[in-house]
Amino acid sequence: MMGGLDGARRLMENDVSKAHSLGWTLRRFGQYFRHYWVGLVIALVLIVAGTWTQVQAPEYVGQAVDCFLFPQPQDPDACWFSDLPATASTEEKVAGLGSLVLVLVAFYVVGSILQGLAFYSMTFTGQRVLTKMRMDLFRKLQSLSLGYYAENESGNIMSRVTSDSDTIQQVFSFGLVSVVSGALLIVWIAYRMLSTNFVYGLISLSVVPAMFIATVYFSNEARKAFRKSRREMGSVNANLQETIAGMREVQAFNREEETIENFRETNAANRDANVRAASFTSALNPTLEALGYVAIAIVTVVGGISVLNNQPLLGIGTEVITLGTVFVFLQYIQRFNQPIQQIAVLWANIQSAIAGGERIFGLLDTRVDITDKADALIMPPIQGKVEFDHVVAGYQEYAPVLKGISFTAEAGQMIAIVGPTGAGKTTIINLIPRFYDVEQGAVRIDDHDVRDVKMESLRSQIGIVLQDTYLFSDTVMNNIRYGRLEATDEEVIEAAKMVAADTFIERLPDGYQTILGERGSGLSQGQRQLIAIARVALMNPHILILDEATSSVDTRTERLIQKAFEKIMSGRTTFVIAHRLSTIRNADVVMHIENGEIIEQGTHRSLLEQQGKYHELYMSQFSTEEQRELQAMNGSPALMPAPAIGR
Repeated sequence: MMGGLDGARRLMENDVSKAHSLGWTLRRFGQYFRHYWVGLVIALVLIVAGTWTQVQAPEYVGQAVDCFLFPQPQDPDACWFSDLPATASTEEKVAGLGSLVLVLVAFYVVGSILQGLAFYSMTFTGQRVLTKMRMDLFRKLQSLSLGYYAENESGNIMSRVTSDSDTIQQVFSFGLVSVVSGALLIVWIAYRMLSTNFVYGLISLSVVPAMFIATVYFSNEARKAFRKSRREMGSVNANLQETIAGMREVQAFNREEETIENFRETNAANRDANVRAASFTSALNPTLEALGYVAIAIVTVVGGISVLNNQPLLGIGTEVITLGTVFVFLQYIQRFNQPIQQIAVLWANIQSAIAGGERIFGLLDTRVDITDKADALIMPPIQGKVEFDHVVAGYQEYAPVLKGISFTAEAGQMIAIVGPTGAGKTTIINLIPRFYDVEQGAVRIDDHDVRDVKMESLRSQIGIVLQDTYLFSDTVMNNIRYGRLEATDEEVIEAAKMVAADTFIERLPDGYQTILGERGSGLSQGQRQLIAIARVALMNPHILILDEATSSVDTRTERLIQKAFEKIMSGRTTFVIAHRLSTIRNADVVMHIENGEIIEQGTHRSLLEQQGKYHELYMSQFSTEEQRELQAMNGSPALMPAPAIGR
């Protein structure tokens, strides 16, 4: 389990180096919204209309004070809502005030409706953006080479598709409208205040620079903290996924306490990152709120002094501030502070979403190592000749696994590959379907370099059965049909019969329609392997790659599978990573690999006669198996099973 924890840490360190600016992340989001501009425009129109109602409402409050409650000589155009004469009766003023209040209520109601429609439109658009983003992520995951998955934990990758996208969804659903409408309201109110009374407005907005500085500082620190929080959340997911997948090993080796301690460390790191992020976001709101109260005090004191003295503000100009103007500015400054505080409350989600966006776009920008050339050809029907021409290949730069491998497998031959662990056997079979690319040399099939043909046309003609069989949480029928999706039920059943899998399948509760658990849980290893072999049999490939597909089944089942393989391999080139003597005996060519080089090749018998390295390998690992087979044929007690050759 420590390996998984260390791997998650390494991935976190890689993420740190890939952090991008806020502008870069926002531009990437903009590229997605560009495809759904109609919904975005509708939402923006509704936001503008709703914001206008909020900006306009304080004007009516000012008129209520200056034109009805405390009328005084002033510019006639100031009371544009009502043309009441100065000698109007109290009843007329009350009636006019009542009409104005009704208009105010209508503004608030219409504004709320417009805001609700804006939320719906933005959510509608945002969900489509998020759906496209998830689909792009999933397509990207399909295009990445196996090397990427060997270097990155699946739990951390999954957290980008699930956890990171969820944080973005929260902002798209509510936060985006609040931020856009709040920013528009701030700008609009500032303009109205300055246009109404420039000096008074300038003084009233004097705290804005302090608000801006506080917002920039706390948001930058919060974004850094949330960036780390998203990475730590990926580590938690990776640790959890690895623990669940390896639960049998955890319990078998009594490592529950160590596993809990590892998870505690990862979980604590995630907690600390979130606490740090919360400390910055929580500090922003009270800071802005305090500055907002300062702004209200400035408006009240400065405006009140001007009203009481009946003199221009600070002796500048000729315009005297009225009590209604003070009320208007109080309304403005409160509305000015409200979106700032609202954005501050949402800032935690916003910063988390930006950090999540960085991780998602970082994955989308990951370079795909294995791609088709622009002029790649469709692989014609494979005849079966496979050639390795001075191949140098590996998984890490400057650390080749294969060191100049050269051999030719003729069509229809069976090639058995043996050797110690780490010799390069698996690397050889990974290069044939081009799961990895060679660093030097070439791999050719029927004289076609595998790099010059389309991967889909190449891999569709190569069947692979590995020791570690993967079955999907689906019916047995569909798991076999995965080899050829257009196959009929009859063809699926025939493939199962070919590899002797039909016997146990028919005994399952629902036969071929039995739904398997995760990775085929509920079936034995041998049964899972039989289904995987049936899948390849249905595919009817031209080249077979077998990582000793019968190594996990009993002797009786192995014999049935071997008979089925004799039919499948007929006329096809087959590569087998051999772990059993029976496989090696039947091979046309046995290649003995050590340290990334072919040290011997030939038939089983010819290699034994050479008395070389293969003979030593046979004596140490295969001779006991041969003795066991002979004793079994003679009815003698069987020896202990021989150890399998390493990979």
